[in-house]
Amino acid sequence: MRTSFDLPDDLYRTLKAQAARSGLKVRELLIRYLEQGLRGPSPLPPKRAEPRPPPPLMIPSSGHVIRAISRAKLAQIEEDEVRARRG
Repeated sequence: MRTSFDLPDDLYRTLKAQAARSGLKVRELLIRYLEQGLRGPSPLPPKRAEPRPPPPLMIPSSGHVIRAISRAKLAQIEEDEVRARRG
């Protein structure tokens, strides 16, 4: 079956270079990667019907609302802090 899809340029360049290093055509390498990915455990969590926004967090003494942040955003903040410490 023939199909097509768009890849980011940098991803395609990486894929093409990996195929060349392996002595394979891009098509052959993609087939191998797809087969491996479909045989292994799914790296993606199941999707919810509708994503819920994080709940607000109230601080009763001041009355200010502080919005909760997602785990992905928290992980990004932590990564940024680690990079900043390393210089």
